[in-house]
Amino acid sequence: MLSLVVLVVAITCVPSLAVEENEPKKLWDQCVVKISPNCALKIISQVFGDGVVSIPCCKELVQEGKECHDTLVKYIADRPSLIGNESKYLKKRDAVWVYCVSVSKAVSPA
Repeated sequence: MLSLVVLVVAITCVPSLAVEENEPKKLWDQCVVKISPNCALKIISQVFGDGVVSIPCCKELVQEGKECHDTLVKYIADRPSLIGNESKYLKKRDAVWVYCVSVSKAVSPA
């Protein structure tokens, strides 16, 4: 529960990532809680900046699932301050997913 509070506080402190009141609670209940706040921030940093996602965070991302990853990144990319570069962010989102799937498979026990 504490990790969810930390993530919500982190996201609401960055205006371009803030959740609007009418955002469906289902998105947050089903997707955001599946990944640690630390890894969520690393993934956001790589998609929207120049951060790097660690292998443990890649494993969390793959466990979260592609649908949640795609939905959350698309939601953030649709913010007014980011929409102009949305196609760039969506390509980076897909690249992060492909990378994380490949490293997760490479380090998974056989």
